[in-house]
Amino acid sequence: MVEAMRANHLIIIAGAALALQGCIARTAVDIVTAPVKVVGKGVDLATTSQSEADEKRGRELRKREEELGKLERRYEKEMEDCSDGDDRACFRAKETYSEIQILLRDWPALDQAPVR
Repeated sequence: MVEAMRANHLIIIAGAALALQGCIARTAVDIVTAPVKVVGKGVDLATTSQSEADEKRGRELRKREEELGKLERRYEKEMEDCSDGDDRACFRAKETYSEIQILLRDWPALDQAPVR
């Protein structure tokens, strides 16, 4: 009976040893590859992909186009008021026109405004 229990214990110990070898090997691989994974993740976080850069540029262009549209509408309204004899509207129209010129001068896409 004692012999049978010892044989069972040996089988259990041998099975556990085999199972633990896989765990130990996997842990060793995880430890070795961890620094590479950490550095890779840091590089991913620190760099901007081309698609992200394109999206950002597109947002900036749309924002400028929106701003240009607002300025153009304001300028047209001020010019109407100026034509009706409002001297202050003429002064505001000149200021708005200057803002439009600055925005067009600093246009990021090929140094020109979009074709409307």
